[in-house]
Order: sequence, then C-alpha cells, then structure tokens
Amino acid sequence: MSNTQAPLLERLRLGDDAAYEELVRKNTPRLLAVARRFLRNEEDARDAVQEGFLSAFKALPRFEGGSKISTWLHRIVVNAALMKLRTKKRKPERSIEDLLPRYKEDGHPQEFFEAWHETGEDAAIREEEKELVRKSIDELPDNYRNVLLLRDIEGIDTGETARLLDLTPGAVKTRLHRARLALRQLLDPHFREARV
Repeated sequence: MSNTQAPLLERLRLGDDAAYEELVRKNTPRLLAVARRFLRNEEDARDAVQEGFLSAFKALPRFEGGSKISTWLHRIVVNAALMKLRTKKRKPERSIEDLLPRYKEDGHPQEFFEAWHETGEDAAIREEEKELVRKSIDELPDNYRNVLLLRDIEGIDTGETARLLDLTPGAVKTRLHRARLALRQLLDPHFREARV
C-alpha cells in the first residue's frame, strides 16, 4: 500500500465521514466517465457509480491495500456497470457478421483497407473523429463492445476481462479481434473520405 493512501484508508476504516466525502469527490468524475462508456444512459451510469461506492464501502474491511484505492474502485464500478447491463432489457443488435469485412471465395478481402492519414485539420476535426469512434463502438453488439471497452479503453488484461464477463481467455481474444475488425470496417468509409 502506498504511503499516500494509508492515512485515507485508515480514516475510511474508522468511519470518518470527511474521508468518505473526500474519496467520493476525488473519484466520482473519473468513475462516471467509465460507467458512461458501458451504459448509454446518464441515469444508469450515475446509478452504477453509486452502487459501486456502496459496494466498496461494504467491502472496505476486506480491502488489503494491494492496489491503489482508485484502481480498486475502478474495478468495482466496471463490475456494477456490467451487472446493470446484464439486468437491462436488451435492445435489438446487429450481428457482428454484418459488421465484419467481406471476403471472396478464395479468401482474399473484397476491399482492402488503405492506411488512414491525419488530415492536418484542427482540434475540432479530431473531436468530431473521437465522437465518430464512440458512436461506432456503440454500434457493436454488447458482447463484443464490452470486451473492446474492457481491453482497449479500460486497459484491463485478458484474464480479468474473462473473469468479469464470465468467458474463457480464448473467447475474450476472439471477440476482441472480431470487435476490432468490425470497428475498422465501420470507421473505414469515414477516414477514407477524409483523405480524399
């Protein structure tokens, strides 16, 4: 446990209200951003963060301090967001097959991806592109989207992603590969146009 978090952890364990308030105030913005990536609804994201804090406070006596408190909270909120996704009524999704590149009978791609190049435009264009990437990620079926979010956006390793999603590590790798291919396919027309 780091020396900087030891006093806060001790205060939390003693039930210090100011310590709880400090923890919530410092971590809520980042945790809310995490929950929003998984849940497409602001109210659901806020609920997941609140549920995450409640779970963390209940589990505090078992927290050994082997990781940063913020890392521990991050994992708890990711779990809360995934649980909320599992309990929500599922919306109709496109099949991942519809989003993947097409291949000829001889196994060669029907279209070749060309390298994307920075257009040299200003920051507003890059913000527009970030929004396009976010929307494209949202088009992926949830079971592929969640793997992509956990591995590529949240930086959670394959083993932990498998545990969180109740999958095998091999299934995580397969879904991640297919999600990346589908995302590339969704983004290619836009970035191809931007180069012309």
